[in-house]
Amino acid sequence: MSLVYFGILSAALAGAPQEHPAGPIEVPSMLVKPIEQTEVPAREAGALAAVEVSEGHMVEEGQVLARIEDAELRTAAEQAKIELEIARAQAQNDVNIRFAKKSAEVAEAELRRSAESNENYSKSVSESEMDRLRLVVEKNRLEIEQAQHELVIAGLMQQVKDKQCLAAQQKVERHTILAPLAGMVVQVGRHRGEWVKPGDMVVRILRLDRLRAEGFLPAKDVSPDLQGRRVRLLVDLPGQAGTEFAGTIVFLDPQIDPVNGQVRIWAEVENEGLRVRPGMRARMVIDAR
Repeated sequence: MSLVYFGILSAALAGAPQEHPAGPIEVPSMLVKPIEQTEVPAREAGALAAVEVSEGHMVEEGQVLARIEDAELRTAAEQAKIELEIARAQAQNDVNIRFAKKSAEVAEAELRRSAESNENYSKSVSESEMDRLRLVVEKNRLEIEQAQHELVIAGLMQQVKDKQCLAAQQKVERHTILAPLAGMVVQVGRHRGEWVKPGDMVVRILRLDRLRAEGFLPAKDVSPDLQGRRVRLLVDLPGQAGTEFAGTIVFLDPQIDPVNGQVRIWAEVENEGLRVRPGMRARMVIDAR
């Protein structure tokens, strides 16, 4: 058999697709890690008026964790709200427009009667009086325009006060520290009476209802169709060896470790009853296709 034949055969084998197991795949060692954790910071400077949680508390997203002293801000917010109500009332007040229109109607009627009188009785109304009546009519028309302009300005002022009221309310809200996710409080970094500034960590929260199981597979067992496949995580809990938790493969590392020829994978697992804790070791079975 010639060397050329051996070269062609080797190239064909190298290019041939590898067979990947179609049945369940077992990963003997997986490390459980948190998917999400966050250090919740203060967003404003001030003294902590209250810290509502302690280590070990389970919190829901949006739950109040702590409050920064905000008495002065609340007073300012109330004042801004009252000023908004005043501006709103002024923006809806069209009395001046209606009065100016009525005055214009009266002035125009008087001018019209005077003009008719002159037609019927020559010079019954002097030219000076007619000029005065025309001026009154023009004055009332301008007063209508002025009243309409003032109403537009009042509407714009209402918008300004609305923004100021919103800004004041947001300032108050920034003094309330809320949980950005549901989970367990694992650290309280500041306590009531302590001064905080923006960025200071007040509480650290660890998400526990969904965890990540991370491990390695031989490269020969890895194929693109593993992505999204269902898994069973087997965890040895106290008195309950091999307790199963369902999950899904969500990540396949595109790189192969050059030393051991393995590929890093991880699955996200539903932690029912919060019985699995980050740091636990487990086995994992990847379901068949």
